[in-house]
Amino acid sequence: MTTSTISTSGARRPSPLVAAIVHKHGDQADELLARFALDLRDSGWRVHGIVQRRCGSRKAHAALVELDTGLHIPLYHHTGRWPLPCSPEPGGITAASLALRTAREAESDLAVANRFGTLEALGGGLAPEMLALMNTGRPLLTVVGKAYLADWREFTSGQAAELPPNRAALDEWFIGVAYAKRAA
Repeated sequence: MTTSTISTSGARRPSPLVAAIVHKHGDQADELLARFALDLRDSGWRVHGIVQRRCGSRKAHAALVELDTGLHIPLYHHTGRWPLPCSPEPGGITAASLALRTAREAESDLAVANRFGTLEALGGGLAPEMLALMNTGRPLLTVVGKAYLADWREFTSGQAAELPPNRAALDEWFIGVAYAKRAA
């Protein structure tokens, strides 16, 4: 995994502008991404995009939260009876796409996309907006489950940093991104 921004000579080198928190099932990667984005924003950085938060104990209670407005968007809709099978909420994906378009148009220090998952691996979901953000040269951070790591690598042509799910790795990556922006 790529996390280091210090070369063997001790000189700082820029981090890749695109990164993913790579996680396995049970990690708190979504909450880590959300807390990191909110902390950066609260510290004065311009952070735009969308994060995923749990609003209850079940997967079906997850919501997308737009960083600019705080708007909570349901992520899943129920498709049957108890135990409440669920599938992605089409309106939620549309709203998340709009939030990422706003992130692309804004002067941002960091754009955040809640996740690269099943839909994105198939070329749908937020994949078009993520590609558009990458083409602007803006820093982009997301979450990728190990099951989708090969798809993520193909999607990014292997040019993205892969970060472990811990705050120190995110801080180190972002310092390298900030350095790259200053050096440009």
